[in-house]
Amino acid sequence: MTKFNLTEHNARAWDEESIEESRWCTPVPSEVVEKARNGEIELKLTPNKFVPSSWVEDIKGKDVLCVGSAGGQQAPILAAAGANVISYDISQEQLNKDLFVANRDKLKLQTIRGDMSDLSAFEDESCDLIVNAVSDIFVRDIKKVWREFYRVLKPGGELFAGVINPSFFLFDHAVGAASGTLTAKYRLPYSDFSSISEKKRKKMIDVGVPLVFGHSLETLIGGQTAAGFVIIDLYEDWWSDDETLLNKFSPTTFVTRAEKI
Repeated sequence: MTKFNLTEHNARAWDEESIEESRWCTPVPSEVVEKARNGEIELKLTPNKFVPSSWVEDIKGKDVLCVGSAGGQQAPILAAAGANVISYDISQEQLNKDLFVANRDKLKLQTIRGDMSDLSAFEDESCDLIVNAVSDIFVRDIKKVWREFYRVLKPGGELFAGVINPSFFLFDHAVGAASGTLTAKYRLPYSDFSSISEKKRKKMIDVGVPLVFGHSLETLIGGQTAAGFVIIDLYEDWWSDDETLLNKFSPTTFVTRAEKI
């Protein structure tokens, strides 16, 4: 019996989603790239809010690693703003979107396909900034990811990490949408390998849906500080009401800004 490979499954699932062009798989227009060239950096790591301009005001000339952030959005914007950018993602289709924008708008950036849990392709202390749009849910061990990020960053380097609020995983959002009511269903932390039935998981695998993990605040924030980071800023964000009923009551994502001391 062939052993299930989570990374390759999620890579194929994201390749399909990229082909279908969901919100995270639609390249930014040239107008957004031009704004970045002129210092107006409209960078999103979560559904709606832009990263504060103060976070990226000195981005020019920095060595930036975009991890789990391909799709023709974050990497091209940062490259247009003058950063030296490498985009690292498990989905080749998503990386192709970065290359599409780079070719269209004459940008210089590099792409590498790989798993965010394994940054062995990168040397210790080799980059100034890691940008990680919401993708924590696609890895089992987020603490390992934070440790890898810390290793690769230079002293004084920073990490911008978008993550899902753990409370999101209390609910079955499809049932909530159908019934108009949200009822807590799952014990946290959530996992598609332990929180749902084998039958449901098999169906998700068969139809090519990415499998996910809902992490705890202890691992999302405490995991960063345990790796050695200091959290220096944070903001929350929302989805839209038609995407989840939870949006009426609570932020669904947040972004941390952490520094390697």
